Amino acid sequence: MIITSYNLSKSYKSVKALKNVSISCKKGEILGVIGANGSGKSTLFKILLGVLKPDTGLVTISSKKTKPIGGIIEKPALYEYLNAHENLKVFGRIQGLKITDKFVINSLKKVGLPIDRKDPVKNFSMGMKQRLGIAIALLNNPECLVLDEPFSGLDPMGISSLNTLITTLAEEQKLGILISSHILGELNKICHRLTVLKNGEIIKSGTTKDIINESTIAYNISAANISTSEVLKSYDVTIKNHQATVIVAFEDISELLQKLHNENIAITSCTPEVNMNKLFEN
Repeated sequence: MIITSYNLSKSYKSVKALKNVSISCKKGEILGVIGANGSGKSTLFKILLGVLKPDTGLVTISSKKTKPIGGIIEKPALYEYLNAHENLKVFGRIQGLKITDKFVINSLKKVGLPIDRKDPVKNFSMGMKQRLGIAIALLNNPECLVLDEPFSGLDPMGISSLNTLITTLAEEQKLGILISSHILGELNKICHRLTVLKNGEIIKSGTTKDIINESTIAYNISAANISTSEVLKSYDVTIKNHQATVIVAFEDISELLQKLHNENIAITSCTPEVNMNKLFEN
């Protein structure tokens, strides 16, 4: 494991923000941490990054690098009046790096930002600011990356683009990535494992597939000709436009999809519909 926490606890006066939280993440893995506002996600990530000290517990990072871990908490901390090049140079100097123009260009390319933008980053979209924040977090080549609510304020295209970047960093650079969000659908797309926090405690932890499946109450199946299906008439289903919401058990969804395929229903997507109350049940 590249990063492991053991029994982390943290209190703010009378509020217990974290209660004996233990997590781990290995190189090349994306670990999702999901929870409602106030569940302890940001506190956990601040402790992992060394911004906060836990009351009890320990964090270990298996890296000999100068900067073993980088990250963004809540939103990127940028110098809004500077451009992207200048931000990278300033943060590079803060971290003791000699930043060349070539290094800056490579850093911007790595996160998919344009290299010719010279206007202040206050003009950037939220998605571009998140990418620049990640570029800064990657200075000094850490082996672990922590991203706290990176999808906040992004439009669907921005979320999709950021997901691609995060997946690429894990797969190609073998970074261990911990990402928090309350948007389960996005974590479902990119995370290998999920940890569910509630009131500062871990109530569930496992593979993304297992966590999602045990909380799924239906599947949304999209196809242009979905309304013509005879197979669906024997299921508890609601069809609207080109989407059918079908109540079916996880162990039976593959069989249903095969039946739909056999009757030439051109399925374009099948996504689980998760009962959030069930997800957060202890």
